[in-house]
Amino acid sequence: MSKVVNIGGVLIGGDNPIRVQSMCSTKTSDVNATVAQIKELEDCGCEIIRVAVPDIESAKALAEIKKQINIPLIADIHFDHKLGILSIPHIDKLRINPGTMHKDGLKELVNAAKEKGIPIRVGINAASMEKDLVGSTVDKMIKSVEQNIKLLEELEFFDIVVALKSSDVIETIEAYKTFVDKYDYPIHLGLTEAGGGVEGAIRSSVAMGILLNEGIGDTIRISLTGDPVKEVEAAYEILNALHLREKPSPTIISCPTCARCSVDLDKIVSQVKEKIKHVKKPIKIAIMGCEVNGPGESKGADLGLAFSNSKGFIFKDGTVIKEVSLDSAVDIFVGLVVQW
Repeated sequence: MSKVVNIGGVLIGGDNPIRVQSMCSTKTSDVNATVAQIKELEDCGCEIIRVAVPDIESAKALAEIKKQINIPLIADIHFDHKLGILSIPHIDKLRINPGTMHKDGLKELVNAAKEKGIPIRVGINAASMEKDLVGSTVDKMIKSVEQNIKLLEELEFFDIVVALKSSDVIETIEAYKTFVDKYDYPIHLGLTEAGGGVEGAIRSSVAMGILLNEGIGDTIRISLTGDPVKEVEAAYEILNALHLREKPSPTIISCPTCARCSVDLDKIVSQVKEKIKHVKKPIKIAIMGCEVNGPGESKGADLGLAFSNSKGFIFKDGTVIKEVSLDSAVDIFVGLVVQW
């Protein structure tokens, strides 16, 4: 079991829940845009947020951003350790990539974080490690994290979180598994530069699912190109599928359709999703294209909707509670979901 680290009042590691994290895509120096995005992420269940700090303007913006948000704030620091030192008074955690920072600057930054009680994530990325490392990618990732943990420990700094990210699924899995056999520092899971859409979600799900199912991971970010809200949604889907966290929103199961289906089920599922996107309840709903799957699948859901050629059937715990017309089925079903 990993040790516990306090990130701005949110505990990670130990017996604590796996925390869902994301990263802003806005310019950090744009306070209004960044706060607006963080608020949107908070609303969909994000528990820890990271922002990039590439310049002094971004570092100066952190104080105002911190005042307006409700979740812990992480500063992502590369190259210039002084930006990290400027950030420390206004954040809850630092993320550093040792491969992009001079060791003398790193020592200075670690001492500043120690003085203020700010945890540090040692974030190893396969594509940006120290140039003098040799071996396979996984070997180099492990060597990098080991030498940097040693540096921090020699400075008597132990509030450490670790990430070992590659864009390759197998490398990521191997690196994390190797690390947890040697250390008990909490793990931040991620597949870096996973991509966008279906491709990114699938690749992340494979890597994260395997690791999480083996008990590895204390925080998680699904790194997808595009809207970071999708990252949070994907993280909860993965955790929910493994029974590790309950989604803070409805879970929809629906059939893949076949010749028995007489309705445009894809359209109906999309309509239901759109109409219940504001619902913040962990309700499970089933939407089925015919009366064959409807009763059975609905037994495992709180509410279910299935169709025949001429009617819709609404189920509760697998029992039909209402027959409805095809035209009114979606609205009546959504009303029951909202009232649940």
